[in-house]
Amino acid sequence: MKILILGAGQVGASAATQLSREEANDVTVVDINAEVLRDLQDRLDIRTVVGHAAFPDVLERAGARDADIVIALTDSDETNMIACQVAYSMFRTPTKIARIRAAEYMNADKLFAQEGMPVDVRISPEQLVCEYIEQLILYPGALQVLEFADDRVRLVGARADRDGLLVGQQLKNIKEHIPNTEARIAAIYREGRSIEPKGDTVIREGDEVFFIAAREDIRVFMSEMRALEDPVRRVVIAGGGNIGLRLAQTLEQTNSVKIIARDPDRARYISEQLSKAIVLNGDAANEDLLLEENIDSADVFCALTNAEEANILSAMLARRLGAKKVMALINRPSYAELMESGSIDIAISPQQITIGSLLAHVRRGDVVKVHALRRGAAEAIEAVAHGASGSSKVVGKTIENLKLPRGASIAALVRDEQVIIAHHDTQIQADDHVIIFLTDRRKVDEVESLFQVGVSFL
Repeated sequence: MKILILGAGQVGASAATQLSREEANDVTVVDINAEVLRDLQDRLDIRTVVGHAAFPDVLERAGARDADIVIALTDSDETNMIACQVAYSMFRTPTKIARIRAAEYMNADKLFAQEGMPVDVRISPEQLVCEYIEQLILYPGALQVLEFADDRVRLVGARADRDGLLVGQQLKNIKEHIPNTEARIAAIYREGRSIEPKGDTVIREGDEVFFIAAREDIRVFMSEMRALEDPVRRVVIAGGGNIGLRLAQTLEQTNSVKIIARDPDRARYISEQLSKAIVLNGDAANEDLLLEENIDSADVFCALTNAEEANILSAMLARRLGAKKVMALINRPSYAELMESGSIDIAISPQQITIGSLLAHVRRGDVVKVHALRRGAAEAIEAVAHGASGSSKVVGKTIENLKLPRGASIAALVRDEQVIIAHHDTQIQADDHVIIFLTDRRKVDEVESLFQVGVSFL
């Protein structure tokens, strides 16, 4: 597949890294910064073009005439939209994806149509990050909460602690502990390494466990993994940017919210956009300010500024001063892994959250949802089974008879409104939504080929 990525910023570079590692993709990156492109070309097997992402001659040099998909990820909404318009008007590019940050654009559905602005898919990293954090707040104790099949099924990552009833138990005993609930352990990570879940596998304290279950069964299963935490009441948000403001707008109706903005003009603007949240003007890394605002009574502290070093410092300070849980927006994977092993509970990576949304529209076969996990090393995929038993590699077959690559497992099916937790004798039927967990995302091509009925753009 010929993929044209416009913009080599953090999100664009992450997309280029992920997509260029898949053999079927031919990736070209466009940016006005030649030095950034040189660095990318030194690390990746890609082609680069220096120039403005929306200029017709630049897009033509980059191969837009033959591209299957254009992904516009520059820092400018307007550049991204115009680039999609040029790609459609001049080159008839089949699929056009644009990063749109402004809510005013995102909410204008009539603007985005073939007769208007021909953007097939709009992606807002800020909105995706807010939704991600909301789920973490809704399920205290979870490290990741990911939804599939129109939110009928959720995949949750949680760390097993000594108070969990399943700690020290074999997986085959799960049914005895939770007789009226069915769930599937999709993966276990122990000291950073993947452990294949088998019936005699014993869950140990500190294991990072990913399990999948129907949405209504998540809390019951989490209570077996670790002692249930009290619902989140008080949230402190550091950072008055788009992400901080959107999160405060969402949470202020159900939680007690305080948001700290460093710039006085921005703080004044935020206060006009919020109805209940308290807006503070100051530095979130100021110890006196945090103490004055009773940070020790905060259930969650979210550091969401544009500077990851400031996020790390303020989150560490909030933890030291008594905040029960701290989260920080961190772009560099090495920083994120270092911090999560120390004094920060959850490191949030905007790139990894965004890349999953992109991959769902690039994957072969009818892949409708992709979530990146473990800093992009693992993936969870929702694919739709098409065809009949004679023409499909999966329809009509039981799971034990599928030729899945090592490290890939089918965790659940959604058939109409029914959630089916997968077992070895579960048979896949046409139009089933199949949720697959891959501990090694390098095997994704093999999994996609099972569901492929021709290149599908969504």
